[in-house]
Amino acid sequence: MQRTFHLIMNKRLILPILLFVQIVVVNFLSFFPEFVEKNYSNGLYPYIAKASRWLLGSVRFSVGDVIYFIVIFFLIRWLWNSRLSWRTKWQNNLLQGLGFLSVFYFLFHFLWAMNYHRVTLADKMSIDTEYDDAQLYEFTTKLIAKTNALHVSITNDSLSKVQVPHSRDQIFNISENGYRNLAKTYPHFEYNNPSVKKSLISLPLTYMGFGGYLNPFTNEAQVNDMLPMYSFAATSCHEMAHQIGYASESEANFVGFLAAVHNDDKYVKYSGYTLALRYCLRNWEIRNKGVAEELLATVNAGILSNFQESKDFWDGYETFIETGFKIFYDSFLKFNQQDEGLESYSKFVNLVVNYYSDREIP
Repeated sequence: MQRTFHLIMNKRLILPILLFVQIVVVNFLSFFPEFVEKNYSNGLYPYIAKASRWLLGSVRFSVGDVIYFIVIFFLIRWLWNSRLSWRTKWQNNLLQGLGFLSVFYFLFHFLWAMNYHRVTLADKMSIDTEYDDAQLYEFTTKLIAKTNALHVSITNDSLSKVQVPHSRDQIFNISENGYRNLAKTYPHFEYNNPSVKKSLISLPLTYMGFGGYLNPFTNEAQVNDMLPMYSFAATSCHEMAHQIGYASESEANFVGFLAAVHNDDKYVKYSGYTLALRYCLRNWEIRNKGVAEELLATVNAGILSNFQESKDFWDGYETFIETGFKIFYDSFLKFNQQDEGLESYSKFVNLVVNYYSDREIP
């Protein structure tokens, strides 16, 4: 009887022990990005990603969101059923909880998150990540000129904001074009087996302050379908970049921007331009408000109306919930070797300014 009891306890310890082992292994591998790049990001992961997207891409709704609903339901049920036994059976409950985290941690890293530890895109593409005010100013002025010209070609009027005629599903389909064009120069940006969907939890995402997310367990790109339409394509391209293995938010912004501006569709291209322009102007507001105001005065009024559209949208859903989730996500990114946390989004400017230092913006 005693032997049987010890055997049961040993089985309950397996998953919690494996959680500790996994954390050690993942942190150890983070010191060897070349190994991760070769064997996971360019080895195992592409097969996992393509298989997941092939299997679920044709399903019209978000399978990943449904799975989350089911998991959350059973998690709440477990917490409720065990509420009276936390003191008397705390060891058993603790082991069950750690066992769940162990399985979650394994699937999360095996199916996608090891990409956090791959070679940086800056090293892979030999892009410098330092720039001075002169370089940022030159890029920002070029970007404003490009965005202004494209804006007028769409609206025939510098005062009118862009109204996108496409549906969200059409934007998903059109966005693939930019990745096809980009892959002609950079094969590592090839995107196949699309699986981009409107999130079933768009309203909660909005309150949390997020435009979308990648479900790491199903490899579905989830896009908040409440977003202003002019910015919807850039967000879609960003989430698609996560699908092809770029876990860093700054890198996903960069790849998504490249895919958007290499698209043949004017509205997708405009979405990419305005994404980068907002980041650059925000950067100038921090660096030098006088320069920021000078640059802002050269932007078409219609573009500024689109920017105001985004501001009004997000302001309408700003609550303490957003603050709480952003603190959580900031900590999550830092735990996964993204030392800047949420600030890593803005590191996209480092990449784009240096990338276009000797290139023309398409």
